[in-house]
Amino acid sequence: MEKNKPKKRDIFLIAAMLLAGVIILLFAFIGGQGGSSVIVRVNGEKKAVYPLGEDRRVELGGSGGKNILVIEDGSARIEDADCPDKLCVKQGRISLKGQSVICLPHKLVIEITDGEAAPADSGADVIVR
Repeated sequence: MEKNKPKKRDIFLIAAMLLAGVIILLFAFIGGQGGSSVIVRVNGEKKAVYPLGEDRRVELGGSGGKNILVIEDGSARIEDADCPDKLCVKQGRISLKGQSVICLPHKLVIEITDGEAAPADSGADVIVR
């Protein structure tokens, strides 16, 4: 019996999909704009804004817990948290405008912006009657 050999169409399709994936990754990493500020929100309320260019380590009190925010080398990350799953720590570094780290148990959001007012500060997004 003859084994199923890949046909030219299959090879072309796989190569096209790989090329498309590489192009998408290039746009995501190279085309992203770096941010200039870190906005800290707890329970939806803006608590602090820090410049991304100044290295610092801040202890943040979330809703029922604490997180350690580290800003260094133009990026921000949660270094430690006392939440049970520590998903916010596992999210890693963020440095591009629009990226965020979220700690659901503490209702904490860390977001990178370009220094302008963030969209959540603009008031109501939707009015339902």
